[in-house]
Amino acid sequence: MTGPGRVLAIANRHPLLRVDRRGLSRALAALDRRGGDFRGGCPAGELSLVFLTEAALAQLHADFMGDPTPTDVITFPGDAPLGAAGEICISADAARREARARGAAGLSDELALYVIHGWLHLAGYDDRAPADRRAMRGAEARARRIWRAEGLGPLFALRAFSVRPVGART
Repeated sequence: MTGPGRVLAIANRHPLLRVDRRGLSRALAALDRRGGDFRGGCPAGELSLVFLTEAALAQLHADFMGDPTPTDVITFPGDAPLGAAGEICISADAARREARARGAAGLSDELALYVIHGWLHLAGYDDRAPADRRAMRGAEARARRIWRAEGLGPLFALRAFSVRPVGART
């Protein structure tokens, strides 16, 4: 539960991603409390977050948007009468690649940005037209400041991946 009327459902379908569910819940509660700063905020109801591989998110992109190319975040609006705020689907692989390419502070910061981005879409922000994109970027910056003010540590990490040689004993 993050805020009044909010149930948070987190599904981690990425084999190497670790998610601090309690920290993520606190971070989203902070945004929910400040919803008035963001066009009223994300609608009340269950908010679903799904962390996926790039291939799985690309398949959703193809199935629901007719575009098979990889993407970083897809946001599906909810259904208020059914108590659903919406669903945010995120590629941990895209976040890792983007963090490396931009020299960002790290994977956790990039994934936090993707969560914020999806939350803002549910709050009514769009990023297709240049003016809308500027408004989205400003809202993202404000939301990131709110999260930093909460004093939360990294919310995400990748498990170490090791490959055993074929024939090695376990």
